[in-house]
Amino acid sequence: MDKAGLANLFERMGQLHVVVVGDVMLDNYWWGDVERISPEAPVPVVAVKKRESRLGGAANVALNCRALGAKVALAGITGDDHEAGVLAQLAKDAGIDTSLLMQSPKRTTTTKTRVISRSQQMLRLDDEINEELYIEEEHPFIDIVLRYLQREKPDVLIFEDYNKGVLKENVVQRITAHCNEIGIVTAVDPKQKNFLVYKDITIFKPNLKEVREGLHMVVPGTDIKALDNVHDNLKGLLQHQMTFITLSEYGVYYNDGRTSAIIPSHIRSIADVSGAGDTVIAVAAMVYAITHNAGLMAELANIAGGLVCEEVGVVPVDKQRLYHESEMLLS
Repeated sequence: MDKAGLANLFERMGQLHVVVVGDVMLDNYWWGDVERISPEAPVPVVAVKKRESRLGGAANVALNCRALGAKVALAGITGDDHEAGVLAQLAKDAGIDTSLLMQSPKRTTTTKTRVISRSQQMLRLDDEINEELYIEEEHPFIDIVLRYLQREKPDVLIFEDYNKGVLKENVVQRITAHCNEIGIVTAVDPKQKNFLVYKDITIFKPNLKEVREGLHMVVPGTDIKALDNVHDNLKGLLQHQMTFITLSEYGVYYNDGRTSAIIPSHIRSIADVSGAGDTVIAVAAMVYAITHNAGLMAELANIAGGLVCEEVGVVPVDKQRLYHESEMLLS
């Protein structure tokens, strides 16, 4: 891709309107030093020096879209608790529309607390409820999302599924059908529980482990014929437009029904893979909405996923760095 085309693509990212729907999370980080073992049990004692909260899950996908310049709305359900307020404020501070965030007294806000010393994660504490939405939560949530889509007509809708109960089958199917009716590009980062409910989606983006578990298949990450067979199997079940599979150290694979390819990963100094999938789906959905070019979508998403793996913790992609890396690697 020439420099002018790449510059135009990155400029047009700022004109997109994206809605992210799914399992929102609050990621807490406790940073400290380890200098001794506890006398109470054979575990390290972490002397906490700094605490930080970041957007996670679907909220991190929204943050990545916002970091790329898009207008972003975040739709999800939190608890009616302190963590919900922290999450909503972080989103607002990032310029994300939180009008589609609902609170439920029957849930807790999914919160993951990571204890880190010298860039090494020592412990993770998860506070969450994984049950599917109750009917009295589900119907109002569908209604506010559908009304927003009809009124605002965004360019892209991304489902971010972490098996926390928000993206139950009826929610997915009602929202997808409405998006297809009014011409909104849809993308999903699925998880095993609802792997095969995302019918008629534009971009289906699992990772290799999720494909193996979701289809109960042995799939080598470097065999194009095996991955093409995966696409054919998925197509028969989902009738989606495009398969986009992240292959960890092997790169990414895409198949849009016309062309397919494996794009190798670039050499990186990997610090932390947390949140890389969030970045990949954000970049992929936005690039495809602008270009409808599956190969370019896969190339840029592959670069973006590698970049965020060089950072400790869940962080959004840096737009300028992504641009310069893409210019160097693709021009």
